[in-house]
Amino acid sequence: MTTPSDTQSLILSRAATRPGNLALPLPEGLVGAAAKMVVGKMIARGWLEEVEANLRRGETMWRETGDGHGTTLIATAAGLEAIGIEPLAASAFASARKAKPKPDPAQIPDDTDTAKPVAIRAGTKQAQIIAMLQRPEGATVAEMVEATGWLAHTVRGSISGALKKKLGLPIAAEKVEGRGTVYRIGYGIYGT
Repeated sequence: MTTPSDTQSLILSRAATRPGNLALPLPEGLVGAAAKMVVGKMIARGWLEEVEANLRRGETMWRETGDGHGTTLIATAAGLEAIGIEPLAASAFASARKAKPKPDPAQIPDDTDTAKPVAIRAGTKQAQIIAMLQRPEGATVAEMVEATGWLAHTVRGSISGALKKKLGLPIAAEKVEGRGTVYRIGYGIYGT
């Protein structure tokens, strides 16, 4: 598999932090022919996709199509995987973004240049926990302790701190008879 260049990694990691994995605006200084070349290679490798821009939402346009419409660029699951975000984690981030209501753009400071990339590396204990929480049956703290080797308080702290607060994943908890409290990534009650 081809490894992204520093510029391509920057574009993909910034896209991972934006709603809908929007890849625009590109890094400062990347304009003209250089921007077309980098984006063209990323589209050819399947890391970026050109989609119709929603001008009502104020999405930045990549190019005009000539009929009063334009296109924008989004990072694909393959693009996120190329920088170390697992497909399962990528789908969880996408689901979490869709579930959150859109804040008022006037109240959000424009810090796209200082946005920290969100990346879940494959094979990490955090990735293991996310995979366990995405299973239909979810996971208990005891099951996550056994899988990761962490202590129970570390697993609970990871769920409330890293996964819920930092990554914004919607984690539901429910008491199940015979199992105890079962956690999973979801939007409320089991089965919904």
